Amino acid sequence: MTEHATPVADTDGFPEHMEIATANPGRAITVIAVSFLLSIAATFVLGWIYTQGGNPAIEGMMLAVVFGGIGFGMAAWGKWLMPKGPFVEEREVLTTEENQEKFAKTFTRGQVAIEGRRSVLLKLLLAAMGTMTAILLFPIRSLTGKNPDKVLYQYGSGWKAGSQLVTDEGKPVHSDDLEVGGVLTVFPPDSGDMAMDQTLLIRAAAAPLPFNPSATPGGYVAYSKVCTHAGCPVGQYQAQFGKLLCPCHGSTFDVLHGADVVFGPAPRPLALLPLMVDDNGYLRAQRGYDEPLGPGFWSRGGVR
Repeated sequence: MTEHATPVADTDGFPEHMEIATANPGRAITVIAVSFLLSIAATFVLGWIYTQGGNPAIEGMMLAVVFGGIGFGMAAWGKWLMPKGPFVEEREVLTTEENQEKFAKTFTRGQVAIEGRRSVLLKLLLAAMGTMTAILLFPIRSLTGKNPDKVLYQYGSGWKAGSQLVTDEGKPVHSDDLEVGGVLTVFPPDSGDMAMDQTLLIRAAAAPLPFNPSATPGGYVAYSKVCTHAGCPVGQYQAQFGKLLCPCHGSTFDVLHGADVVFGPAPRPLALLPLMVDDNGYLRAQRGYDEPLGPGFWSRGGVR
C-alpha cells in the first residue's frame, strides 16, 4: 500500500503520519466554530422574529446566515482540516504485520478530523443543524390558521365593566343628555375597534324597561350597532313603534323587548350592553358584551 503524502510531526492533535491543508489548524478550528455559532444565533433570532409576527426582510437575512454559516463551516472543515490527498492504495493480501498496520492507519484519515478538540466542531455542527431544523418547523403552525374563538367570537373588546359611554368626539354622555325617543351612537373611551365597539344608545322611555330593569336605568337601553345578519350598522330608530331598523336588508328589532327580531333575515337579537349611572350622573357600562357581536358563523347559510 502506497501513500502520496508527506509525513509531518504531530500538530494540534493530528497524528504524525497525517498531513492537512493548513499550517495553523487551531485558527481553522476557531473560524469554523465561529461560523457554526453564528448559524445557531441566527436561527434563534429567526425564531424570535417569527413569533413576533414576522419580518420578511430580516427573516431572509437570518436564513442566509443560518445556511451560510453551516455551509461555510462544512466547506472550511473539508478544505483545511481533512487529510490531504491523493491517497493511492494498492490492494495486497494482509498477511504481514506491516500491511495490517498500514491498513489500520487508512481508517484514521477520516476519523482524525474529529478527534480531540475537533469533536467540539462536530457538536457545534449538530447543534446548528438541529436548531435550524426545529425553527424551520415553526411555519407548520401557520397551516392551522387563526383560532376561531378570536376570529368568529367578537365581543367588542373596548367595552369593560365601568367603561364610560362617550361620543365619537370623546364627550362623556350624561343621563340628562337625551330626551325620550333620542338616539346617540356611543363608544368606550380609547376604543381600538370603533367599527365593532359602536353601540346605539336609545332613551326608549322615562323609566327602566320591564324586560331588564337593572340594565336600562332611566329608560336608557344600549344595543350593539352591528347587525347580526351581515354586520351593517343599525341606526334607524322608529320611536313611535319602539323598533330599530337595519337599512341594508330590512331586519327589524324590538327595542322594548331586548331587540328581538320581528322582521327580516337577521338570525338573532342585537347584543345588549347593560348600563348604569355613576354618582355624577354619567352613563357607564355595567360590564362588557357577554355574547358575540354581529353575524356569527353558526347563523350563516340559514342555520341558526
